[in-house]
Amino acid sequence: MVSFCFSAFAYTQETNTVVTDNPNAPEISFDKEAHDFGKIEKAGNGSCIFKFTNIGKEPLTLTNVKASCGCTTPYWPKEPIESGKSAEIKVKYDTNRIGKFSKTISVYSNAKTSMKRLKISGEVYDPYDAGAPIKEESPFSPKAQ
Repeated sequence: MVSFCFSAFAYTQETNTVVTDNPNAPEISFDKEAHDFGKIEKAGNGSCIFKFTNIGKEPLTLTNVKASCGCTTPYWPKEPIESGKSAEIKVKYDTNRIGKFSKTISVYSNAKTSMKRLKISGEVYDPYDAGAPIKEESPFSPKAQ
């Protein structure tokens, strides 16, 4: 029981993790840490870019980038990012899933802050939803008997 409570507490406390006090360590700075897609049509463009810069003195290496579920796929540079240079993480959300969504992407690196959490949110709707009203002049509307 104590182990379970400690594990649950440790998990909920995971936000941005600091690893080192090395003054020369790489440091990651994002232009934004959240992206709201607003409303997206089903099968629409669910991609966004998170641009980041290494503002530290040593090369920055992204060791892993993980999405909170399989409906979100991140793509990130595998080569080190030199001091002062920028790169991008592309995130693709599966827009075949109807409804509101809020997902996180955890970025692990050798930076002073070893883990940063990015967020995406929005709502996917189906413009051809069967529940939508049909106009009376439509050839598909039922005719009065």
